[in-house]
Amino acid sequence: MEGDECGRFPPEPSEGKSQRGSVASSVTRAQDVLVYLVGDSAVHLCVEGVGCVSVQELGHSVREALHIPDSAMDVFAFWLCSPLLELQLKPKHQPYKLCRQWQDLLYRFTEASEEDISQDEPSLQYRRNVFYPKSKELQIEDEGVLRLLYDEARVNILAGRFPCDPETWMGLGALSFALELGIGLDDQKATAALREKKLISFLPVHVSGGGGGLFSTLRGKGGRQAGLELNLLEEYRKISTSGSTPLEPTQHLRQYLSSCHSLPYYGCAFFSGEIDKPAQGILYRAGRKAVNVGISLEGVYVMDVKEKHVLLGLRFSELSWDHSYPEGEGDSHILWLEFDGEEAGTPVNKLLKIYSKQAELMSGLIEFCVELRSAAEGGTTTETDGAVGPSHQPAGQAGGSGEGNGRRGKLRRQNSVVCSRVHTLNTISYVDNGYGFGHFSHTVADRCVKSITDMQSP
Repeated sequence: MEGDECGRFPPEPSEGKSQRGSVASSVTRAQDVLVYLVGDSAVHLCVEGVGCVSVQELGHSVREALHIPDSAMDVFAFWLCSPLLELQLKPKHQPYKLCRQWQDLLYRFTEASEEDISQDEPSLQYRRNVFYPKSKELQIEDEGVLRLLYDEARVNILAGRFPCDPETWMGLGALSFALELGIGLDDQKATAALREKKLISFLPVHVSGGGGGLFSTLRGKGGRQAGLELNLLEEYRKISTSGSTPLEPTQHLRQYLSSCHSLPYYGCAFFSGEIDKPAQGILYRAGRKAVNVGISLEGVYVMDVKEKHVLLGLRFSELSWDHSYPEGEGDSHILWLEFDGEEAGTPVNKLLKIYSKQAELMSGLIEFCVELRSAAEGGTTTETDGAVGPSHQPAGQAGGSGEGNGRRGKLRRQNSVVCSRVHTLNTISYVDNGYGFGHFSHTVADRCVKSITDMQSP
């Protein structure tokens, strides 16, 4: 699919308004350009006319440097990334110009302070393309491409960006251990290697205790740390002794990616936002909770940043959405997610409000993904274009989509961190008045807000 149609990136701000000035005077001589991979490495290019070079032109040079075959040219895309914002670029974009406009984008799409914005700088990264279907990944034969995908998935697992259950992160950690150190190490060598590398190299940071300060360091010397080491080594032994013929590295890479595919938010673009906490106490005081919103070809996933679990996961067939702009000073951009629920045995529609200056980006990406699905499916769910078939439904959701009878599938609560926790959400509920599904209008959202306000009035 062509990335220049994706709508992933907003319209470019006028260069005349850029806080970093015009790029008309950018030099045309050859300059060094670093394109970072999702690890510690980078591709060093010497580019003529860097001020006007496009993503499409850079792509050829990077693929050549990394020996990526033409058959895998759609697997990766260029991103501009910083701690404050991540944006996938279109083939027609010119990275140098967008870097010059980075402050404008931060003012528009983040809540960062003026000081943080002034100090923030993006890096040009070569990462997985949001629009590349998971179903095609495991058909890839090239080890270099598989390793790039593995490196990115591993970083997301270790950072806690992909919430997963203990059996999942332990199995993935053992595969990483085998890929890095090889299989067949005896217990003594494996233990020594693990202690040298440390658990933080193989298990999520919130599990291994890395980065948690003095308390985590002291706690790490206790029984929990030792237990994690024993469990990881046990999983490693299973890998080393499974089968009579040792697996090739490409097979271990595929195993890792295949396990990540069971996580519904694998391959998502991620956005930051906040949701309302449920009111507590006699004064009904409530605050907001920080969330990550993942959007992929398959659906939308709202995740608790602190607790590292899913709050809400919806396939596109199970939701309606909208984006509303601030109406007054102090108001927020809001992404509205509408989905089916139940209260006291009565079917209701629920609305979740996600406050974020990136709501416009999220709404645009959802709309494009829905259009892609509609064009690819032609009325029938397929797996070849990233659609969710019956065997690829995110965990915690019911069997059918329910589209045939006009009701979306209900969500089930389970203990897994991958499953939705609808009961913990502060949502607006209303009875369906027959409005269609899809991209619901502001008037519907306004009516829902008014109705819930009326119900709460004395």
